[in-house]
Amino acid sequence: MSELMRGSTTMKIVVIGGTGLIGSRLIALLRERGHEAVAASPATGVDTLTGAGLAEVLTGARVVVDVSNSPSFADADVLAFFQTSGHNLLAAERAAGVAHHVALSVVGADRAPESGYLRAKVAQEELIRESGVPFTILRATQFFEFLGAIAGAGTVDGVVRVPSGPMQPVAADDVAATLAELAPGEPAGGIVELGGPDACPLDDLLRRYLAATGDDRPVVGDPAARYFGTAIGPDTLITGAGARIGGITLTDWLTKRD
Repeated sequence: MSELMRGSTTMKIVVIGGTGLIGSRLIALLRERGHEAVAASPATGVDTLTGAGLAEVLTGARVVVDVSNSPSFADADVLAFFQTSGHNLLAAERAAGVAHHVALSVVGADRAPESGYLRAKVAQEELIRESGVPFTILRATQFFEFLGAIAGAGTVDGVVRVPSGPMQPVAADDVAATLAELAPGEPAGGIVELGGPDACPLDDLLRRYLAATGDDRPVVGDPAARYFGTAIGPDTLITGAGARIGGITLTDWLTKRD
């Protein structure tokens, strides 16, 4: 039995970013399992950038799950967000005696150094490793829920131009379910990977998504195209050996969203 779980199956788990896409799902799952799950975000009076509300919300917390994200994706802004937020949060966790820090990161973060966002996620991971707080980092592949944004970012003159490298997207529900399993458990002291059931060329994924959503934009697989500013290779956006695999396929997700 996990040291965290020993003595009580109910614990206080604070979810930073608990009102967002993943956080709101995670809060619901944790509460269903009997935990005292607390959503912490600027909307609930907790600001990791300034430290406001952190000491109060972490009082009595055994676990913190950080699924927060930067409000700006400009390179300098996103790096400043994860460094400042991470520093403040981890310092507050040490003071509160938090026993497990769980953070959501991105598969391939260390394989795409041209991406300012992914460089910032690597910096966040380094802060966690050096913090002294027992931790688990869940690196997930891109979410199905963001396929529309990926298509939008690649659209020029009405044509979606993206690399043809493989992507292995995962459903937000599978990400939340994995976090709900990891949070009350023993800290891994390293990285756990999660991806969707299928990997296929990014341009093929977007053709399927746009066709299913009634969007007639043509999609072109272009070797010169960039994925949010970075080139992608055959393993940049897919999981490695031993990864956890979600159960929801793209077909399942598209059917459900209808």
